[in-house]
Amino acid sequence: MLSNKESSRQSILACLDGYMNIAMEQTEEYVNGQLKNKYGDAFIRGNNVLYISTSKRTIADGA
Repeated sequence: MLSNKESSRQSILACLDGYMNIAMEQTEEYVNGQLKNKYGDAFIRGNNVLYISTSKRTIADGA
């Protein structure tokens, strides 16, 4: 997840390398809690990563 006060991106981690480059799947952008865009696959350069957090998912959620 990438976020600031107004927007956040949620996705599934697909790949991570030693430079913290991140490949993500099913990426969605939320602004003020509302879904605004669906990007599908996304790539973030490691030097732009400030914070990564996880959300708890259960088998019932499709985890």
